[in-house]
Amino acid sequence: MQSMLRKMMVVLVSLLVISVLTGCTNWKKKYTGLSVEHENLKGRYQMTASERNALAAKVAEDQQMIDDLQRQIAEGKKVGAATGFGDEFPVEFDAAAGTVTVTLPDAILFDSGKADLKKSTGLDHILSVIKEKYSGKMVDVIGNTDSDPIKKSKWTDNWELSAQRALSVTRYFAGHGIPNNELRAVGRGDSAPIASNTTSAGKAKNRRVEIVVHIKSQEAAAKLKAVQQEEQPK
Repeated sequence: MQSMLRKMMVVLVSLLVISVLTGCTNWKKKYTGLSVEHENLKGRYQMTASERNALAAKVAEDQQMIDDLQRQIAEGKKVGAATGFGDEFPVEFDAAAGTVTVTLPDAILFDSGKADLKKSTGLDHILSVIKEKYSGKMVDVIGNTDSDPIKKSKWTDNWELSAQRALSVTRYFAGHGIPNNELRAVGRGDSAPIASNTTSAGKAKNRRVEIVVHIKSQEAAAKLKAVQQEEQPK
């Protein structure tokens, strides 16, 4: 009986030792796993914080430029002078959207029904202002036409003509130093008139190319918002 009890005690002790050792090993694995996970999360947080700070600085810089323009205009400075584009062409500033729009009549850029740029277009001044004052900003080039249907030229419709004209100006900018990733060409045909298409004067106003400079980066603002939401406690 005593022998049997001794054997049972030995077995129980052995099982206990094995159980403790196994438990230690499992805890060690768990600790190692948690440590690795902690380091990964720490690195991710540091990257997120760095990205957030960079985006916040970009958004603040954009807003500062918008605020400066608003102040100058409120103090009586003309929009063209405040934005740097001058008064040769109509210039509009939209503080809420964070945009500056320069409107060029099609007659100074293209011959009737054509999409090839004339030799003298007035684009060089606009180009220099964008490069000097708005470097790094997104620029949309928007082609617009009147509502007269295409009859004699090679274009399928006004959509195609407006798109090709926008592309011509965009390619001119790209060929003179504005990075491709800061340019977008948009053809709107006759879908965005600014005057009546029932008169010759109205049609002339509608045939235009708009250069829209985006001071406020919508992409940076959206990314900053996403990063901030990710940092919020779940």
